[in-house]
Amino acid sequence: NQLITQDTFYLLCKVAPFSDFSETYGPVITLYLGWQRTVVLVGYDAVKEALVDQADDFTGRGPLPFLLKVTKGYGLGISNGERWRQLRRFTLTTLRDFGMGRKGMEEWIQEESKHMRAPTSFDPTFLLSRTVSNVICCLVFGQRFSYEDKQFLRLLHVISEVVRFNSSSWGLMYNIFPWLMEHLPGRHQTIFAKVKEIREFIQMKIQEHKETLDPSSPRDYIDCFLIRMDQEKDNPTTEFHFDNLVSTLMNLFVAGTETTSSTIRYALSVLIKYPDIQEKMQHEIDTVIGKGRCPNMEDRKSLPFTDVVIHEVQRFLDIAPFSVPHYTLHDISFRGYTIPKDTVVIPLLHSVLKEEKQWATPYSFNPQHFLDQNGNFKKNPAFLPFSAGKRACVGESLARMELFIFLVSLLQHFTFSCTDGPDSMDLIPEYSGFANIPRRYQLIATPRQTE
Repeated sequence: NQLITQDTFYLLCKVAPFSDFSETYGPVITLYLGWQRTVVLVGYDAVKEALVDQADDFTGRGPLPFLLKVTKGYGLGISNGERWRQLRRFTLTTLRDFGMGRKGMEEWIQEESKHMRAPTSFDPTFLLSRTVSNVICCLVFGQRFSYEDKQFLRLLHVISEVVRFNSSSWGLMYNIFPWLMEHLPGRHQTIFAKVKEIREFIQMKIQEHKETLDPSSPRDYIDCFLIRMDQEKDNPTTEFHFDNLVSTLMNLFVAGTETTSSTIRYALSVLIKYPDIQEKMQHEIDTVIGKGRCPNMEDRKSLPFTDVVIHEVQRFLDIAPFSVPHYTLHDISFRGYTIPKDTVVIPLLHSVLKEEKQWATPYSFNPQHFLDQNGNFKKNPAFLPFSAGKRACVGESLARMELFIFLVSLLQHFTFSCTDGPDSMDLIPEYSGFANIPRRYQLIATPRQTE
């Protein structure tokens, strides 16, 4: 259990060669971020042992200063203990009741895919975020928004700015030295004002739901939460109150919009970079589905190459390289070490998705990582883009469904390219911090002939 300096860590946050770094310091590394004791877990074995084998010990969520401020300490994402257990159980049950991971949700995604029509030349950032966000909006707000809705577009811009900020140097410094940054000018001072716009929109939606609520016929997540609030109104220790509702909706709205849309946007860059892969996927899609009907999840088993490319996009993008920090709620014994209470724990997903002993060519885009010798899909236990254990992403089944249906739909109808050719596409993220943010490009979508 070796100690590295904060300056070294700051450098590593930008280039993230932790897999190599752990050869010197081992898979369990202690460091200090400011005054915060932090343990970084490197490699599949260490991450899996903590999050899965010792899942109960590592359910705590780290007090990430940025998230603490924007959620005021409430909601599913940042909570611990009984609050987290109740909100997670309620959220998973409610989202599943409204179709997450089931046929009903598949039909919603298929319907939304029909609205996804790319112009000839376009920046895919907000086209894709509109499409993806409308799916989570149907679940939590009970409605989809027009692609021309100015308030909706404004919120998507704000969400994009918030995520980019949190992965920038400014965001990193705020999370390490919040008490200092609060007194300094900079981007962090304006980003919180923009977060307030998201909060005010959510509060408006809650008020609209209160005014039209029919307890016998809940329409969405908000209705279900409001009904539960009323049922527990006389319970002084209830976790079903207004602040938890607002912050959980912020968690779902932001995460359900940005991560999946960024992954799809990155996938398009990859397919432009490697046109032979795009062509092979389209041939497989044309053969199995054709161009006349929407794809469904049942098609995935008949589209092994398409499936492996989507998995490799997720592995290669490595969208949450640091995961969301965990936290020790009590002293933990791990691999012969004692990790004291109140220690931030970073299960380094980057080191799992890019580990040499798990992947043949970890730093190259290689669909063969997920293909067996017969050309069939091959699982790899080190594929953990959604993290693992009890704090794994609650929207994993939804994200998997969206990635498959939206990407297959796009490739059914368009071939993607760019003006300067495949070699101009840079797959190195524009920002690399607590999230990897793909670069923005102006893409060309050439309609394919219909049958």
